[in-house]
Amino acid sequence: MPAATDARVAILLAPGLEECEALVVRDVLWRAGISSTTISITDSLAVTSSHDVTIVADATLDEVNIRDFDLLFLPGGMPGTKNLEASADVKDAIQMFAEEGKWVAAICAAPSILAHMGLLRGLFATANPNFQADVVAGGGELSQDGVVVTPTVQGGGYITGQGLGVALDFGYALVDRILGAGSSDSLKEGIVDLR
Repeated sequence: MPAATDARVAILLAPGLEECEALVVRDVLWRAGISSTTISITDSLAVTSSHDVTIVADATLDEVNIRDFDLLFLPGGMPGTKNLEASADVKDAIQMFAEEGKWVAAICAAPSILAHMGLLRGLFATANPNFQADVVAGGGELSQDGVVVTPTVQGGGYITGQGLGVALDFGYALVDRILGAGSSDSLKEGIVDLR
């Protein structure tokens, strides 16, 4: 697929992730001509999901310069979300993106990491219903929308989603954020999104 932009997306993969959340979004990005890199947060390229599906990542976290990316994507799943949050390197990357006015996207349980870090305070966000209390406890304004796009005053912002059922819409939101509003519309016919 020809590149539509120089923007790059980092997709962080932790053992126990929800594999379809990661791969559906990556597929949408690929169709839109947006470069994405799957990055294992462990020393191994092979990452096994919560459903025992093994994904071979493009690189490990220590093999990339995370600053080279424009958007950071955290798939959910359990215990994948807990494994992401347990990584100091992952939390450092999230904090850096927030401070540098870049975008962070998190779906399903993963928005809870942002809430625990205090990054959603005063901002609209959503999460899997089992983790919506974390958004509220972290000072976030809970939305029941499937996908929520919230810019911040310092630039960048957060894209949060409730779970696998909204993975296509979540992917579209990333495309529209990177390429401009409505950019994802042309993708829907190609994947036979009849909604």
